Amino acid sequence: MTLISKIKNVLEPLKSPSITELKNALLQLNMTLDDLTDLPEPTEGKPYNRKLLFKNEEVELLVMNWSQLECAPHDHGQSHGWIQVVSGASLNSVYVMKGKGLPTELFHQYHQQGKYFFAPKKSIHKMKASNNTEMVTLHLYSPPITGMIVYDLEKCAACVVSDDCGAWWPDEQYQKLKEIKIKREQS
Repeated sequence: MTLISKIKNVLEPLKSPSITELKNALLQLNMTLDDLTDLPEPTEGKPYNRKLLFKNEEVELLVMNWSQLECAPHDHGQSHGWIQVVSGASLNSVYVMKGKGLPTELFHQYHQQGKYFFAPKKSIHKMKASNNTEMVTLHLYSPPITGMIVYDLEKCAACVVSDDCGAWWPDEQYQKLKEIKIKREQS
């Protein structure tokens, strides 16, 4: 059975999958770096490059090959999902939103190769490869991500990005679906 056939067999039956069903699907896929051939190299100046492995109306499965840059703080729109560290190690920073100000870092966690971690709906986080490792991650979201908000903490701004933009401030004007100015909270 080819990898694509295996992915379809596991993911196509999912209908509005629960958190547990999503994780079980990733566990059932049991993908390793050897399964993920022809990974796109990280794009210069970007935190990662990604490859869509599967997408239907219910779920999407992406593989990301990371550079040493961190992505911007972002949410996943109305989606939730699981992230698997296939190789390397991840530093995942989780943020909290208080009022209408900027998100504030709440804590960070290290996730080593083989670990899975959950990204809840509307949660804000950022990631990067840890300890100069060559990191590859697998992401399974439901429903497919749309309406992702990316934050620029230095500019006090947020932006709803197009579906073809990653977790960074868009380079192209068409990728900025809505720009949001944020007032810096007084301490």
